[in-house]
Amino acid sequence: QLQASGGGLVQTGGSLRLSCVDSKRTSSNNGMGWFRQAPGKEREIVAAINWNGSTTTYADSVKGRFTISRDKSKNTLYLQMTSLKPEDTAVYYCAVGRGSFAVTRIASYSYWGQGTQVTVSS
Repeated sequence: QLQASGGGLVQTGGSLRLSCVDSKRTSSNNGMGWFRQAPGKEREIVAAINWNGSTTTYADSVKGRFTISRDKSKNTLYLQMTSLKPEDTAVYYCAVGRGSFAVTRIASYSYWGQGTQVTVSS
């Protein structure tokens, strides 16, 4: 079970930190990722991290503003978001990859959290 939290309403330029707790430890040897889906749009990759946190990858739209990390001792995935923009408004989902790498394809993920809403006001 993946439980995402930390979303909320923030003004443009603000920051939020999302967390995703893996209560069943399904991700210990797997890559993980954050995705988002805005109303009327397809789900898209935000950031991904490999099994031990040594490799990360980001969507171009969030590079330099968002940071993905994981604490394996806490079975928790994080997404630190700074300099938020209205176009970052979406439901954010965490997911566990099928393999150990940091991958960006949605089809490469097998377990999904329930999502947390992030709203950035202008």
